[in-house]
Amino acid sequence: MEFVTLNNGIKMPMEGFGVFQVPDPAVCEQAVLDAIASGYRLIDTAAAYMNEESVGAAVKKCGVPRSELFITTKLWVQDSSYEGAKKAIETSLEKLDMDYIDLYLLHQPLGDYYGAWRAMEEAYKAGKLKAIGVCNFYPHVLADFCETVDVVPAVNQVELHPFFQQENALKVMKDYGVVPEAWGPFAEGKHGIFTHPVLTSIGEKYGKTAAQVALRWNVDRGVVVIPKSVHKARMEQNMDIWDFSLSPEDMEAVAALDLGHSEIVNHFDPNFVRMLHGMKVH
Repeated sequence: MEFVTLNNGIKMPMEGFGVFQVPDPAVCEQAVLDAIASGYRLIDTAAAYMNEESVGAAVKKCGVPRSELFITTKLWVQDSSYEGAKKAIETSLEKLDMDYIDLYLLHQPLGDYYGAWRAMEEAYKAGKLKAIGVCNFYPHVLADFCETVDVVPAVNQVELHPFFQQENALKVMKDYGVVPEAWGPFAEGKHGIFTHPVLTSIGEKYGKTAAQVALRWNVDRGVVVIPKSVHKARMEQNMDIWDFSLSPEDMEAVAALDLGHSEIVNHFDPNFVRMLHGMKVH
């Protein structure tokens, strides 16, 4: 495993385990236990995933010291205000049954996220949050945010995979010292990514799968990845990306796959924004 140093000096694993769409408590708890047993140390949850308690329970049972784990959770839109965020942070700490959270993220750039950020800054300075960051902040939004706030985000978790590469977003993040983290590193299975001919042929050179190539490609760009699977064999396979690196020619071949837009979410669609505002998590 490799680590990246965040802009506040904290070390973060370059690969983690995501628990999006694993709402069943028993399934989620077992998946996190399996992930930790497979070598994952970064676990990524969110208030909106409705499984913080399961993550906390697995952390208690896993046998790995809390200090060796890197736990991420996120603030949902309905709590996107100063008072809302203050309360939501305490709720997440209670559900996780932890004294601190390693990384706390604004889940969407919606609502009064500047007010929410002030509450996050306070919790960060108080030591309840070891690092704070954002999700889904497009380049112009991130630039405005970084120019405005006191504590520059440590991380921006956005959609990053071979079919939506966001090179400009990566450049803006680098300019501000913000680490990119990929949600949906497998494009949610679109474009036959697990059997894609370009990724498969690259993988054959290294004895790796198309999925492992997709993850390694992001890592080679300096991007943290958080693949999800509830199958232990797949978790282990996803973790097995640290003994090779893509050549410049391979990186160019993957670069040619970029569509330049998301096929998963559209934050520019008013109906999508209204849907996010309408989702209640408690």
